[in-house]
Amino acid sequence: MLRIPAAMIDEIVAHAREDHPDEACGIIAGPAGSDTPTRLVRMVNAERSPTFYRFDSGEQLRLYRQLDAADEEVVVVYHSHTATEAYPSRTDISFAGEPQAHYLLVSTREPDREEIRSYRIVDGVVTEEPVEIIPA
Repeated sequence: MLRIPAAMIDEIVAHAREDHPDEACGIIAGPAGSDTPTRLVRMVNAERSPTFYRFDSGEQLRLYRQLDAADEEVVVVYHSHTATEAYPSRTDISFAGEPQAHYLLVSTREPDREEIRSYRIVDGVVTEEPVEIIPA
């Protein structure tokens, strides 16, 4: 189960709406080994694409160095789907490189509502998990 503060969900949805029609992407960091999301980091979609996302490699390297220095790790990898449901694509699955992370997807295909779902993706196996939004 992914337990995530409402303010972070609001920020992810806002990011997805701002970047629409391109996919938005980012991570949520937390203390290493805690599985607790504490710090949201918007990332640049280097592809600037409505159907694919990729973190900018320089930005990702800087972020991962910061995480290491702060004894943090990636707790959530998030991105948006702009025209399809919030389910990982074949490409999403093949590029899922954080086995400890929750993969949160938000679909912005409907202009007046969002679909938010979370998954674990390990060795190409996708398992949906409940999302508990924690009030502020």
